[in-house]
Amino acid sequence: MNALLYGLTVLIWGTTWLAIKWQLGIVPPPVSIAYRFGIASLVLFAILLVMRRRIWPPREAWRYLVAQGLALFCCNFLCFYYAEQTVPSGMVAVIFSLAPVLNSINGRLFLGRRLQPTVVAGSMVGLMGILCLFMPQLTQSLPGHGALAGLLVALLGTVCFSTGSLLSSRMQAIGLSPLLTNSWAMLIGACVLALGSAVAGLSFAPEPTARYVGALFYLAIPGSVIGFTAYLMLVGRIGPERAAYCTVLFPIVALAVSTVFEGYEWTPLAGAGIVLILLGNVIAFSGGFRAATQRVAS
Repeated sequence: MNALLYGLTVLIWGTTWLAIKWQLGIVPPPVSIAYRFGIASLVLFAILLVMRRRIWPPREAWRYLVAQGLALFCCNFLCFYYAEQTVPSGMVAVIFSLAPVLNSINGRLFLGRRLQPTVVAGSMVGLMGILCLFMPQLTQSLPGHGALAGLLVALLGTVCFSTGSLLSSRMQAIGLSPLLTNSWAMLIGACVLALGSAVAGLSFAPEPTARYVGALFYLAIPGSVIGFTAYLMLVGRIGPERAAYCTVLFPIVALAVSTVFEGYEWTPLAGAGIVLILLGNVIAFSGGFRAATQRVAS
């Protein structure tokens, strides 16, 4: 089950970058993100009703839900949309691949979780693989003073992603499922984005094209309903440290899709990057799935 959730998360989130790219244009990014998570939250609430599961969370969960909505389903995406407009996507991928390390450090600092040396080591190997994958792009677009802000914003977005993962882990520890918490956190994030967009005077008119609408629903249902539910279930089962290694594997899927849709050309250096990323995955998960399965069974 862990391997299925892991593979599903990587495959779905590795393809969402193309849908995000298709959304850029007429509709302001905050509005598109609000539409995405507004639709996703409604679908999740409908699923809860059909399954006859509880919808209203306990009082003690609201502070975590608000924090997760702001961190994971609002600030996280705003940061990466801004960063993508300021620095090359390869640099953003490098920054985002630090998520497993951040989860390990934050889990130790704020949740008292034991530091996972294999996760840190595997993430470092994976980071070297990411650098190999995007080396041509990085060397051609070295950051100057103008791009430094974009890199810092990408780092802030990664911190928000890590924070959202840890909040989910905390809520699952008190018995709340990702289906329930995602429903409310996505709704909170969508409402904050919609309110901010309205205050800023942004247009809410959607782009009436099949590409935009198709991308929106792909991001809302597979990308959010399925992707975030699978990822956060994985956080609860194997821990936020190992689950976050998904972020290192995304570029492999993204570049495979780019090969089909955009004619990406592979190089020996990119091939070496793939090998390093996969090796890092093996190191990070040394005994991870087995240990997690034993914890769940007990």
